Amino acid sequence: MSSVVDILLWGVLPYVVLLVVIGGTIWRYKYDQFGWTTRSSQLYESRLLRIGSPLFHFGILAVLVGHIVGLIIPKSWTDAVGMSEHLYHIVALSTGTFAGIGTFVGLALLIYRRRKTGPVFMATTNNDKMMYFMLVVTLIAGLATTIISVFDHSVPNYRETVSPWFRSIWILQPDVGAMAAAGLSFKVHVLFAFALFMAWPFTRLVHAFTAPLHYLFRPYIVYRSRDRVTRSGSVPVRRGWDPVGTQDRDRGVRRGGSTRREKAPSGR
Repeated sequence: MSSVVDILLWGVLPYVVLLVVIGGTIWRYKYDQFGWTTRSSQLYESRLLRIGSPLFHFGILAVLVGHIVGLIIPKSWTDAVGMSEHLYHIVALSTGTFAGIGTFVGLALLIYRRRKTGPVFMATTNNDKMMYFMLVVTLIAGLATTIISVFDHSVPNYRETVSPWFRSIWILQPDVGAMAAAGLSFKVHVLFAFALFMAWPFTRLVHAFTAPLHYLFRPYIVYRSRDRVTRSGSVPVRRGWDPVGTQDRDRGVRRGGSTRREKAPSGR
């Protein structure tokens, strides 16, 4: 029998988080479109940004893929394709640890850059500091969960606790008992993730919902060529766009090859 706390945490709180994420994103888009930005600071410093930003972004994408595989794909599916539980945990541990460390190192570089670069630090808001703090504690909790689940064999298998609970949320039948049986480290990690997602629409992280994926499918941009042609008896034409004719210009060319400018009356 699940306790009241378990019902509130694992049966009610997930839907509160979903409402905040969806409602907050809609509110932000409707009332703060000009603030829907990463507030890029590349102009102030780019050397550390070129290293830290790709590490963080590609690392967080790998972490996301790992969570999707671990939470959405049931154990019966991997058993059906012949992947043993031991092999699954080896793959999950190696790829998850690599992705988590890469994400953490990238985030550490971004925080160091923001603290040590004067103009970047001056542009850092309290909202940004809160966002970085929540990202750090969530990542640390995730890495700690991975390490604990490997060395502490008494921790229940998350594929039999956290994963069924996560899938049950989306069919509106939350399996509170499954999550209540999970290890403490998993529960702490999930609660930190809940807090991060609730803050997501109100921070610069919201730009992830408008990633420019359409750039991969947009048509080619056609440019006009610039031919190096010469006029008879003159120097080569300077590179540039072709001149656009006007009535005054065409009239001047017909009169002698150049346009005339008439002096405006002085009014005297």
